[in-house]
Amino acid sequence: MTAPATASVPETLEVLIVGAGFSGLAMAIRCRQAGIGPLRVIEKAADIGGTWRENTYPGAACDVPSHLYSLSFAPKADWSRMYAPQPEIQGYLRDTAERHGLMPLIQLGTAFTGATWDEARAVWHVKTDRGPLTARAIVSAMGGLHHPAYPDLPGRDAFTGPAFHTAAWDHAVDLAGKRVGVIGTGASAVQVVPELAKRAAHLTLFQRTPPWIMPKHDHAIPEATQARYRRLPFLRQLERARLFWLHELRALFGFTKVSKLTKQAEGLARHHLAKAVPERALRAKLTPNYRLGCKRVLISDEYYPALQRPNVTLETGDIARITEGGVTTADGHAHALDAIVYATGFDVTGSFTRMDLVGRDGLRLTDAWADGMGAYQGITVAGFPNYFMLLGPNTGLGHNSIISMIEVQARHVLDCLEALRKGARAIEVRPEAQARFLDRIQTRLANSIWQTGGCRSWYLDAEGRNTTLWPDSVMAYRRSARRARMADYRLG
Repeated sequence: MTAPATASVPETLEVLIVGAGFSGLAMAIRCRQAGIGPLRVIEKAADIGGTWRENTYPGAACDVPSHLYSLSFAPKADWSRMYAPQPEIQGYLRDTAERHGLMPLIQLGTAFTGATWDEARAVWHVKTDRGPLTARAIVSAMGGLHHPAYPDLPGRDAFTGPAFHTAAWDHAVDLAGKRVGVIGTGASAVQVVPELAKRAAHLTLFQRTPPWIMPKHDHAIPEATQARYRRLPFLRQLERARLFWLHELRALFGFTKVSKLTKQAEGLARHHLAKAVPERALRAKLTPNYRLGCKRVLISDEYYPALQRPNVTLETGDIARITEGGVTTADGHAHALDAIVYATGFDVTGSFTRMDLVGRDGLRLTDAWADGMGAYQGITVAGFPNYFMLLGPNTGLGHNSIISMIEVQARHVLDCLEALRKGARAIEVRPEAQARFLDRIQTRLANSIWQTGGCRSWYLDAEGRNTTLWPDSVMAYRRSARRARMADYRLG
């Protein structure tokens, strides 16, 4: 795909959306349906899709059921599997953009680098790597899962073979018959390891902390079922509702705290491990020493069997350094490798703070967040009028589909944009409303499983504050954030 010519961009946009993943496309569709424009979506990459464009590693798939991991107002009846693989999700996003007429509004290959609020004109002056833009409102749909995080290991640049992150997969490198090292045991590792184990001469998995893993029970969705969903849409809607409440019950019954449900879930996960791994010594290495839910709970039916293949080694010793020819562990053992794959997640906090955003009275977002990220409903920040975030701080989930949160946030932003359309020059959350919200969130998080479960995860910032997850159910967030309370906003 090629980027539309910049000459067609109006002098002042009504709304500029940054990012063309799930949240950016959802916001653009809702704006078009509401008749809000002129509208432009800018995307740094050469194609749309966000996380699902960037993560193309072997085995990449969603860990939320397909009919739940899709927009309610842009349904797909013919998902091929219970858990859709990456290419199918990417195809769904592209089809959705085309069906809703978004492609002419999307400017690809355009990176957002910052913006400055113009108080006199009540507009944002936006900086991109393809030139400036001006917009009354900005909706950041950049998300937090697009800056790969690499471990701080001595000698990381010394390795002479191919080395890349799962989110920056080098498809030019053929790993068949190679000695491959995988560093990390998070969500991407659980998916990529079974695939690499099939083709590598030998695979060494370097584990620092074992994850809790539940059965996935993935399966193909029969063509007859797909046809039935096309012919009778209410059946698809019922299936989506069933899946939503099945996941939502986890939060409603205490999944966000250490509870009886935690112990029961741990029992199921241990049974899954025991059934899959009969060898006691290996099973001990794969048993977590923290409470289930403290880190992201993973699902897989293939990971444990892959670790028992004769060409796979699980290394649990600390990595001392990366060398020219591989990895040396703390016990002095040198693991000779032909390639290294980093399955080490994302720099979520850095994704939000890299940009140079300057709001009212010269306030920079990095300064506003000097003590940690925070936003009212995860959407708006005091001092930054007409600036909105989708999937902002404390709106991630550990139990349900993030798409549900995106749809709530898009509705909230629409209320604010309607206020601008009805005559307000600017809309900005009141500092006291933001403070009340953040106090309530941090109070809820203080005794959450992510703080008390005995682990250190990417959910926490450098100071140990959880600025990533929502500590309640999706329904609670919907009640809290679906409509913008104008009493919590200041209209200019």
